[in-house]
Amino acid sequence: MKEDIQSYINYVYIEKKLSDNTKNAYETDLFDFSEFLNNKDVSKITYDDITSYINHLYDKKEKDKSIARKIVSIRTFFNYLMKEGKIKVNPSEKLESPKLKKTLPNTLSLEEVDKLLSIKPKDAKDWRNKAMIELMYGTGMRVSELVNLELNDINLKDNYVRVYGKGKKERIVFMADVTTDVLDKYINVYRSSLLKGYLTDKVFLSSYGKGITRQGFFKILKKEAEKAGIKKSFSPHTLRHSFATHLLENGADLRSIGEMLGHENIKTTQIYTHLSNNKKRKDYDEFFPRNKKV
Repeated sequence: MKEDIQSYINYVYIEKKLSDNTKNAYETDLFDFSEFLNNKDVSKITYDDITSYINHLYDKKEKDKSIARKIVSIRTFFNYLMKEGKIKVNPSEKLESPKLKKTLPNTLSLEEVDKLLSIKPKDAKDWRNKAMIELMYGTGMRVSELVNLELNDINLKDNYVRVYGKGKKERIVFMADVTTDVLDKYINVYRSSLLKGYLTDKVFLSSYGKGITRQGFFKILKKEAEKAGIKKSFSPHTLRHSFATHLLENGADLRSIGEMLGHENIKTTQIYTHLSNNKKRKDYDEFFPRNKKV
């Protein structure tokens, strides 16, 4: 089974051009599934085997979202095996994913964003931190896109950044002058002092002179939030959600927001209309004169 899994992983990574994160998720899910079944031959796996594994995940108290993702991994794996002629019956065909509760993404208010961006840089690390947070909020890019940025992806003259999203798909996102100014200062004045003798085109560098990691950025963001007095729990993805929500609340077109975020389907972007509607509801309740109780 493990050889079939590796063959499938190579297929989705090379042929389908999936991101490293998606590839790693599939790999982890499927090898966990294989281990549960003691590396059973794929041609002998039954529907009951798969449901036993799923029940095992529920017994471990895994979240519905995690289980749903693993079911997708299993289903796509067996679809691949059918396509390759390695199995005659697809045991995952009748699998159903758990119904997920629709949860609205967490966002920061404009006041909280202002606090977070009020970093007063004193050294190279401060300028790096400010530039990363400014850029992520100012463009709505994913954290994986942020840490993989290279110098040639940033055009300081024309105020835009070239982003490579899921499936290596390229998009251009424009930047505000304030974001460009901070990036300009970091890249042209302070970045070289973080290189530590290494040669790399990565824009954002760790203390060791190499490209910063997603985990590294998360730690920086958490530290800067604490310094700014923001007590709300949030992640790098919250900056992306805040970017989209604030654009929508200020009149931006939903399709334009989707393009900036790198969404292929407008339905993915439509969740922000719910966020905006929540804001409208609060504004209505607070400001509409005939809504006041007498």
